[in-house]
Amino acid sequence: MTYQEANSISIKDYLESLGILPVVDKLYYGMYHSPLRQDDTPSFKVDYGVNLWCDFGTGEGGSLIDLVMKQYGCNAYGAISRLEQDYYSANTFSFQGKNIPEKNPAREERKRPASPVEIRSIQPLQHPALTNYLKSRGIAPEVAADHVQEMYYRVNGKPLFALAFKNDAGGYELRNPGYKGCTSPKDITRIQFAGKKNDACFVFEGFMDFLSAATLGIVGNGDSLVLNSVSNVEKAMKHLDGYGRIDCYLDRDEAGRRTLETLKERYGERVYDRSALYDGCKDLNEYLQLATKKEQ
Repeated sequence: MTYQEANSISIKDYLESLGILPVVDKLYYGMYHSPLRQDDTPSFKVDYGVNLWCDFGTGEGGSLIDLVMKQYGCNAYGAISRLEQDYYSANTFSFQGKNIPEKNPAREERKRPASPVEIRSIQPLQHPALTNYLKSRGIAPEVAADHVQEMYYRVNGKPLFALAFKNDAGGYELRNPGYKGCTSPKDITRIQFAGKKNDACFVFEGFMDFLSAATLGIVGNGDSLVLNSVSNVEKAMKHLDGYGRIDCYLDRDEAGRRTLETLKERYGERVYDRSALYDGCKDLNEYLQLATKKEQ
């Protein structure tokens, strides 16, 4: 693979192969949580048209090779080798959606890169590093244990572990102090109180906010729906249709406001904006962290 060929690989496809999907996905660009650092607000932009990235949190940016070099601390040659060996097959490479056959010209079917996340085991939450991480975010581990597990997996042969929050399609949201990602497929997560549908539903963007609400005792006797990404709001609607009240605990940013307006357009007065509870904070978890610090 040449330098030019490597940089022709879609950055969006590359991130998707790592289980990293855009929080905001537009026609020409996507906004992501940075794969290079802990990033609670999506500040990593990928321009689909020119196939370049920019991390607004650090001011860095560049091509796909630049991104791989930053991720793995290697030079350009090492980055190209990783792309060639780990993400694309020996027979077909995908360059911004174009198939370039090498050994079998008659083959037209596109081969997508296999996800490098190799799940080894999933077990109940118990590892001190993960429970301490939850505590650092104000979340009670004994509350979280009812909803999250710990997953042991490998990425490119490297053993890792993280909190695992399962979605309705069988994929998982993954979190640890240094990583925020997921396994495919991406979907919403529904939690029904007492195993049956109730009149009220609480809506959250991510599972950390849901666990924060559970720690605070907010969710009560209602059902909960975690979007796992604001891009999943359309998927959520068919499940929200039957509720008499929809309480939204969404982020206090542009993406959260747009999601709230989308729900209000469909459900009108059934939708309640509960973000006033954490006015001055970005989201419910940030509010919980501040409240926990004040108590301490």
